[in-house]
Formats: sequence, structure tokens, C-alpha cells
Amino acid sequence: MIAGANDDGLCLLEFTDRHALPKELEDLKLLLHTEIVEEEHEIIAQTKIQIEEYFKGVRKEFSIKLNTPGTEFQKKVWAVLIDIPYGNTRTYKNQAARLGNSASIRAVGKANGDNRIAIIIPCHRVIGANGDLIGYGGGLWRKHHLLEFESKVNNNLSLFDCDRKSV
Repeated sequence: MIAGANDDGLCLLEFTDRHALPKELEDLKLLLHTEIVEEEHEIIAQTKIQIEEYFKGVRKEFSIKLNTPGTEFQKKVWAVLIDIPYGNTRTYKNQAARLGNSASIRAVGKANGDNRIAIIIPCHRVIGANGDLIGYGGGLWRKHHLLEFESKVNNNLSLFDCDRKSV
């Protein structure tokens, strides 16, 4: 994974093989009016520790300060994503309803895809209405792995049983 931060918070946590990573980096340069430099940063160090704890199965919530530049709609979508409990899933339709507009499913999906902070803003927890794993920029195989991992850590029945229970 690659992480980016400034004093305002973590603004990037992404899989290095993500196809959209170069665009995300360019977008951040424009949105934050900055250049990207490789150096140590306290927020990146904290992120590394918390992500390692997540993958050890001992961290289910994150306390990293976030810096998520975007439109007001994107920020609302990302805030609703953070509310999805560890080991659970929601549908795009449910996410749209939580924003007060059930018809905004496609816009919600687009904003999920624009999320630049993987795992911490858990867009991997959003699934299709029929329970299918759809729409993950990090790859559907990775989405499946993350959901299965969380399910096992949470001692749920299985990924697919969890999907059927989605709200």
C-alpha cells in the first residue's frame, strides 16, 4: 500500500496496483495545491501501525486524522461509509437511502470509487443489492478477501451468509 498525508491528515491510503492510482495522485496535487514528496510523516507512521493491527485482527476501528478533499456529496458518502460496522456489509441502495435519496445509487457508487483512503474508509463493505461483490477499484478478489477476513475475525458465519443479512 501507499500512504500520503499532510499536517491536516491522511489523504491517501491505496493499493499500489490500483489502476486509478496515478489519477488519484494528480487529483490530490490539484485539490491540495501541493507537490508530492517522499518523506516520513507522523500520520503515515500512525497509519502503518493501525493498518498492521487491522491485518492482525486486533483493530476494527481507526483513529487516524483524515484529510479527504472532495465535493460535499463525496464527503457525505465517505462519512456514511465510515459508519458501516466492521465485518458487515451494506448495499449501494442502502447507502443512498442513508443519504436521504434512494435514487442516488449510481452517484453513491461513483463517490465510493473516488474514495482515496482504502480500508479506513471501508468502501469494500458495499455490495450489490443481490449480494454480489461489485465495484471495487482495488479488485474484486481483494474485496472478497477483505470481507472474508473481517467476517472470520468477527466470528460471523461466512462472507456469503453475511451478505444475505445486509441491511
